[in-house]
Amino acid sequence: MKRRALLIACGVPAALLLFFLLTLWFIPNDAIKGVLVRVAENGGYTLDCPKLSKAFPIGVKAPALSLSSGKGEVLRLKDTRVALRVLPLLAGKIRFGYEAGIGAAGRIEGDFDAGRRRQLSFTAKGVRLEDIPFFSTVASARVKGELRGDGTLVQKGAGMAGGIQLQVRGAELAGVKIAQTPLPDAAYRDVRGALAIDGGRATLKSFTLDGDGIYVRLKGDAVLAQPVGLSPLNLTVEMMPKPSFLERQKFVFLLLMKYQTSPGAYTIPVRGSLAHPSI
Repeated sequence: MKRRALLIACGVPAALLLFFLLTLWFIPNDAIKGVLVRVAENGGYTLDCPKLSKAFPIGVKAPALSLSSGKGEVLRLKDTRVALRVLPLLAGKIRFGYEAGIGAAGRIEGDFDAGRRRQLSFTAKGVRLEDIPFFSTVASARVKGELRGDGTLVQKGAGMAGGIQLQVRGAELAGVKIAQTPLPDAAYRDVRGALAIDGGRATLKSFTLDGDGIYVRLKGDAVLAQPVGLSPLNLTVEMMPKPSFLERQKFVFLLLMKYQTSPGAYTIPVRGSLAHPSI
């Protein structure tokens, strides 16, 4: 009996592994690509991965992949790979691992648990902001800096719950506008942010930009919508420039004069949606 139970315990995961392997390898690459394209379209984006192919033992890979919105390209990845984790499968768990390159040295990698928890985790490091097209195509801004971050999201009812932490070293922001209102160009020694997601709402627990002559803090939340770009914003940008910084960018702060709450302090309400913020 013990031997039979052992054979069953080993045989079932092996059979599942063989089933997934055969299923994937007999599905045409164009069919797999079609599914991914439709998933991106449901989120309001266009996916382009012309050389998608299968990866051993159970997965897919693409040497180049891009994601675009109506305003243009927002993300460009290279050497992207998504594969089923074999060891968790032997324990009856369906878990995928993924990894991709961003720019010259940036990497993002993580796991997706397709079981009951539906958990997604990621880690990003060495990502240069100038290698993310979103800032130039959608935000129409010039940015620099090195990004690192991590996060975990878990299925909760019809939505997700979890948190994301980000840090940027040596950030430089120029040409940033909210609607048609310009914000001051600045270099920031350290940018840190923490985002909490729960009950269909994303809340900024903290988001600070410590710059040369200016300190900026963001707070507020957004109700997550589908597609994400339609998520309504309820944010506040607080800026505290030093007199010397204010003097250097006098014209910008003249435009922001009506948001001045006290000498050297500005509070700007940001509404609209994630794709179309407004003041």
